[in-house]
Amino acid sequence: MDTYIILQHYWWFLVSLLGALLVFLLFVQGGQSLLFTIGKTELQQKMLLNSTGRKWEFTFTTLVTFGGAFFASFPLFYSTSFGGAYWVWLLILFCFVLQAVSYEYQAKKGNLLGKKTYQIFLIINGVLAPVLIGAAVGTFFNGANFIVNKANLADLGMPVISSWVEYHGVQLHGLEAALNPWNLALGLAVFFLARILALLYFINNIADEDIHSKSRRQLWIETALFLVFFLTFLVHLLLQKGFDTKAMDWVAYKYFTNLIEMPYVLAILLAGVVGVLFGIVKTLLSAEWNKGIWFAGTGTVLTVLALLLLAGWNHTAYYPSLADAQSSLTLENSCSSFFTLKTMSIVSILVPFVLAYIVYAWRALDLRKINEKEMTENEHTY
Repeated sequence: MDTYIILQHYWWFLVSLLGALLVFLLFVQGGQSLLFTIGKTELQQKMLLNSTGRKWEFTFTTLVTFGGAFFASFPLFYSTSFGGAYWVWLLILFCFVLQAVSYEYQAKKGNLLGKKTYQIFLIINGVLAPVLIGAAVGTFFNGANFIVNKANLADLGMPVISSWVEYHGVQLHGLEAALNPWNLALGLAVFFLARILALLYFINNIADEDIHSKSRRQLWIETALFLVFFLTFLVHLLLQKGFDTKAMDWVAYKYFTNLIEMPYVLAILLAGVVGVLFGIVKTLLSAEWNKGIWFAGTGTVLTVLALLLLAGWNHTAYYPSLADAQSSLTLENSCSSFFTLKTMSIVSILVPFVLAYIVYAWRALDLRKINEKEMTENEHTY
């Protein structure tokens, strides 16, 4: 296989892995959305906020890294999606800025808006961010309304390669992604998955029996809702058409075919689904077991990784154009130069060391479980 093609696939794998890690880390948002559902007293709410609050930087950093890696390796996607569908990305960014401000100022004495207002901001972030991110990722399979014309580079008056097409006569600049029912199904699946992971994390990270019992009861509801939306999206995905870059046309059952032709991706997907289900079921059946977050979390990373590999590998357009099929973005027509990919690949050798540091920092933060005593005696809390 040509070295350039290997680098393209390698960088799609890295971008997919970052996206998978981001979905796992959205348990922070899931926990925020459950603030008043699980936390019935002010002390319980404080424990919940500190449980997720010590991890929100990981989520934000991963989001920025995901965007940066996409920009560096596949700049045409960045300019097309971030340039044309900017409203959905701005809303996602606004949600995370709202989160950062809320964690920073909610516990400060004399803040003008009051603690409750900042907590509501966190809930808004907890609901909107997972749904919008899921809907945006859904466009990797269900497409978006754009046209790419590289000849426009020669137009000195308007050297814009990509242009966004109106949606039913209205220019929504990306918000139409949330109006597609299949994108929305994925967005809601991500939302309920984030809440599941948050409940499992509360059980693991907080030393409070009342929170544990409430989390286990709520876990039944969130799991049922997650399965409905995830299975809806998955079944539709395996039955729908996809744009094949070899045929340069839409092909029936493209993503199902990808699974068959890439058995290793199928194995990753099945392992991920089993991991998520095992973490949930074992937690529900055993009142003493609290390791579900690690099985479900690992399963989440594997499942999302497999889905994103389906979107880009095996001659598949990872960003289909609904306005002009030939404008669909592929690994080949949207990537950086050979020199850029090769140079970045050398730098990516440092990634395992960065991950090792994150694991070390995570373990240091979770060395002691959150309890009532720490919340009342420790001055450095959210």
